[in-house]
Amino acid sequence: MTGPTYISDAPVASEAAAVRARFLVKVYVHLAAAVGAFLAVETALFMGGAAKALYNMLAQRGAVWLLLLGGFMVVNWIGTQAAHNLANPQAQYFGLFGIAAAEAVIFAPFLYMVFNTDGVATVASAAAITLVGFAALTAVGIFTSKDLSILRPLVMWGSIVALLAIIAAAIFGANLGTWFSVIMVGLAGAAILYQTQNIMKRYPQWAYVGAAVQLFGSLMTMFWYVLRILSGRR
Repeated sequence: MTGPTYISDAPVASEAAAVRARFLVKVYVHLAAAVGAFLAVETALFMGGAAKALYNMLAQRGAVWLLLLGGFMVVNWIGTQAAHNLANPQAQYFGLFGIAAAEAVIFAPFLYMVFNTDGVATVASAAAITLVGFAALTAVGIFTSKDLSILRPLVMWGSIVALLAIIAAAIFGANLGTWFSVIMVGLAGAAILYQTQNIMKRYPQWAYVGAAVQLFGSLMTMFWYVLRILSGRR
């Protein structure tokens, strides 16, 4: 008889190459599933008219558009916390697909506006740029020998400052401008670099759902701000 199978709590980086490869496959399969869930919910919102209704509700409220950006960051944080509930696998999946659904709702009015003012080509270009950038950053994060932990405080404090700037702009009616979106794309890129290396150095092989949530949040943040730049939104 064979004994029970124990799964190591050691970081994936210390495991055999085959274990590391399986872990990465699971991470990116779950990331792809989250993107698929996002697209499915987004499609339902557009087909059911909810995207248009949300846009009409927000069209005359400029400050609310800015608060959506803040809500976007808060949703990412909540989903991440749920996905790292290691004692409850159901909570991990709720965090992954919950954040995908929540971000679809947040994206809906913005995407509706861009589709109707800039066209499908702008959205497609933003998606292509985001995917190419994400793939390149992922490759660097996986294969670089440099320690990228220096990016952690930059990402943390940058996110806090960005959230405060969004809140202040909403309160005082300020315009964040294109440069804010450019900085946020850079911040999302730094997060992807750090998170890609961090999940290998710190995550055990069974924590692939939490790893997928980390990367999904940064991927969607990059897409949001690339789309804002291409569509000329301030």
